Order: sequence, then C-alpha cells, then structure tokens
Amino acid sequence: MFSITTAGSRARRLALVSGAAVLTGTLLAAGTTAASAGAVPAAAEAGAAAATAASLGLGGEEQLIVKDVIKDADGTVHTRYERTYAGLPVLGGDLVVHRNAGGAVTSVTKATEADIKVASVTPKLAPAAAHSAAVQAAEAANTTGASAGDSPRKVIWAADGKPVLAYETVVTGVQRDGVTPSRLRVITDADTGRKLHEAQLILDIAGGITAKSGAAAAKPSAAAPAAVGTGASQYSGSVSLNTTKTSSGFSLVDSVRGGSSTVDLKHKTSGNGTVFTDADNKWGNGLPGNNQTAAVDAAYGAAQTWDFYKNVLHRNGIKNDGRAPVSRVHYGSAYQNAFWDDQSFTITYGDGAGNQHALTQLDVAGHEFSHGVTSATADLQYSGESGGLNEATSDIFGTAVEWNANNAQDKGDYLLGEKIDIFGNGKPLRYQDKPSKDGRGSADYWSAGVGNLDVHYSSGVANHFFYLLSEGSGAKDINGVHYDSPTVDGSTVTGIGRDKAVQIWYKALTAYFTSTTDYHGAREATLKAAADLYGANSAEAKAVAAAWAGVNVKP
Repeated sequence: MFSITTAGSRARRLALVSGAAVLTGTLLAAGTTAASAGAVPAAAEAGAAAATAASLGLGGEEQLIVKDVIKDADGTVHTRYERTYAGLPVLGGDLVVHRNAGGAVTSVTKATEADIKVASVTPKLAPAAAHSAAVQAAEAANTTGASAGDSPRKVIWAADGKPVLAYETVVTGVQRDGVTPSRLRVITDADTGRKLHEAQLILDIAGGITAKSGAAAAKPSAAAPAAVGTGASQYSGSVSLNTTKTSSGFSLVDSVRGGSSTVDLKHKTSGNGTVFTDADNKWGNGLPGNNQTAAVDAAYGAAQTWDFYKNVLHRNGIKNDGRAPVSRVHYGSAYQNAFWDDQSFTITYGDGAGNQHALTQLDVAGHEFSHGVTSATADLQYSGESGGLNEATSDIFGTAVEWNANNAQDKGDYLLGEKIDIFGNGKPLRYQDKPSKDGRGSADYWSAGVGNLDVHYSSGVANHFFYLLSEGSGAKDINGVHYDSPTVDGSTVTGIGRDKAVQIWYKALTAYFTSTTDYHGAREATLKAAADLYGANSAEAKAVAAAWAGVNVKP
C-alpha cells in the first residue's frame, strides 16, 4: 500500500489500494545521484511518466511532465512532476512520486487532492477582458507603467481547491517604491473574470520597506583560461576570486563555478550591464566609493553560495545543471534592496542608502540564489503561507551560506543582513531567534491569519522554527551574538545543530514540499525528511516535532 499526502492544509492523507501503482524502476538511468538529479530526464522517459499517470488513476486528459528528480543514497527516488489537463498547464497540480530502490511507488505528495477536471476548456471570457483585469489588478497594487505584453495564457487553476479554467497574465512595470521591477502574475477566472490569485515574480529580500531608489550578460567561451585574483570586499575582507583571463587583462567571470559572471549596471535599472574587467586581477579597495568593491562582494557571495550547495547539499547550481546566474550590481541609485529574477536568471543588488551600503553581504547573496533553487524545486507560491515558506527558505539557506563560508570578517549568525544597515541604525533586516524583534510585524508563531501577512513577515514562523531546531530555546551566546529564543507555550526545545537542521530543510524542500505547501504541510514534510535522514524515532525527528510545537504548528 502507498499513501497520497496533500502538501496543503494540514497534510491530509488518503490511502490507495495496494498494488495499484507498482512500477518498474524505469524513470532513472542506473547510477543517477542527487548531485545530478536536477537535470530533467530525456524524452525517452515520457513513457514512464505516462505509466505513472495511469498508475495514479489520473484522468485521460491529464499528463505528467518531469520537472526534477532526486535519488537518495539508499536508492529511493523522488520524482517531481508538473501536470497538464487537455494540454493546459495545471497550476497547483504538481506532485512528487516517491519510489523505493526496487521501483515501487511508496507514496505520493500532491499539491492538491482535488480531481483535475473542468466542465469545458472553452472560456466564456475573452482574453482581452482577462488582460484588462490583470492590468487593473497591477495598478491597484501601485504598479507604475503596468503592461501585459503577452496574451493571457489559458490554464487550469487548482491551487485553491476546486479546479477552474483560468487565464494567467503576467503584468510588467515598476513596483510601488518606484525602482524595483515588477512582474505580477494574475490569475483570472476564465468564465466570470473574478481575480483568483496574484503574486510577484520578482523576489526581493527587503519587501519594499524603503522608498528609495534585465537580461543576463553574455558569457565567455568555456575554453577561456581561468585565473585567481584577489579582491578587497566591503563586508568580507580580502578574498580570493576566480576570474577569466582575457586578451587585455581579466574579467570577473568564474569559469570554475558554472560561468558565474558579475556585471555593472552603472546605476541604470535596465539593460544587460557590462562584465567587470581589470588589468592586474586585483579588485576593489574595500570602500563603497570604489566601483569594483560591490562587485567583489557579489562575486565572492556567488562563489560561496555555489560551494555551499555543491559541497554541503550536493547540488550543482540552482537547477542542478551546472549553470550559474549573473550577479548585477549598482542597480539604480541609493536602492535599498536586492532581488532574484527567475526569467533572466539574475541576482540584482542596489547600493543601499547614500550608495554606501550595497546589499551584497554574504547572506543576502545566499538568500537570492536560494530563491532560484526554490523555483527549480518546490516552486512555493509567493503568497500566503507558501510565500512565507519561500521567503524563509532563502533566509535559512542564506544563513547557512554565511556559516559555511567561515569568514572572519562576516561571522556566521542568525541575523539577516546585519552589515548592510538597511534601517540606518545598525540593526539587521531579520532575526531568526525571535523574528518579532524587527519591530515590523514578523511573526514568531503560527496563527490562522499568518498567511495574510506580507511574505517577509509570515516567514518568521519558519525562521523561528529553524533557529529552535538548530540551537534550541532560551538565552545563549553563539559566535559573539546574544540570542534569547522563546516558545509559544514556554516549552524547552533542545537543538540538534545547524548542520542537521539544514539537511532536513533541504530534504523537505526538494522531496516533499509542493507549490501549495503551508505551515502544517511543512511540519509533515520536515518530519518525513528527518525520518528519511535519521530515522522515524530518532532524536532529530523528535526535535523537529518539538520545534514546530514551539512555534505553534501542531498536529
């Protein structure tokens, strides 16, 4: 017998008849490992996907498309699928099939338990009406220059319960701060015109807390010779940088790490930017007035994040395909934010207040890179509780990157952006031991209304969970920083160490989270991850349950 788990509300379980989904292990070629699992299987696997759809009892109009594959050391395989219905994408219809080493399906994690079917795939509403409604929604969200260049895409919207025929429209423009780009995804009922959902596709770290104020650059040939330079950073001291030798000197392109490049936007808010070059391979001077200094921090952050994912989590880049994003610095003027853009595969950094505090600190780099990893795996919707989990995932891995780098000038801590001085008072952007210390409304504990908060504040529940799981509750000094982490009921939580907590969260993200996972679903997913890694009755699994209880996420 295998089970189906819905990753949304409270992870309701449904049992299916024994033997209904026993498949041969044809999905993966022999020898596939977690380090290479992110690559989508070849077209030859389409037959296996069709067999899986049939074995799960999906309707004849439904098809599965392999998105991601993870293979555990014990041979267990977790295959993430996107779904279509009558050829239309099913948003919120993703699922993960879990097979044992023998190829038999043991369980299925689904974003929705609803049967995917609609009365008709012929909409009553014309695309032009959906286009107009989406632009109006963007304007209501204070998007300036709102424009939907592409025609609305017909989809099945299944993320909120009963599937409905809908239009998906992406509206571009500029967000309410007047400088951050906007790509707002709006879902409209294709029969009634009612707005069903909206979410921002430009994922930033600051959440628009200030009112101040692309496409990937071309990479050099893979055969270009690598070199090692030195950089004087603003936040991390003197660092080594992998660069590329050119005919006139060196470019800030790391051919060792997927062709990661760092480009200068020269205070513009559009365009490709220009790859940084230098004659003697000595970069920056550690001061914000030097144009190269922010580039040094960005390149170093990209390298440290890449190494963290490769060496600690055995992931080969954002999509597990060996490709690195482009880091763009000097965006706008005095822009106090940084953001990830999945479409252009870029991380973009502003220079902060007075152009003196670029948002290029290590944990910020790790945060933005990790938004890409979430998109490539669970693709947590950036609204409601799933949006809080998306944002917290970036905080968690950003923190882990900083600890893993072991940099004496930017020591590991459970504070986000503590060096970028985004508030002008020396305080960090976020606190993981007690998120409400930010004074901006971050949630320490789960409540029924937490999903109504901005995702940067609802993320506090998962950030607090991660701290409790890593370090435990109560007062303590760690690496020179004082923390005092409470629990909702005064219970005592004993931490299992950050390294194990990181492994559990990554396992949950890549194997058990879906696009609609909420906080109760995250509890179930991390319990499964802990059981996979350390045993169902292990101290680690018990600590996961205790840490969730400490933030008021209970069965």
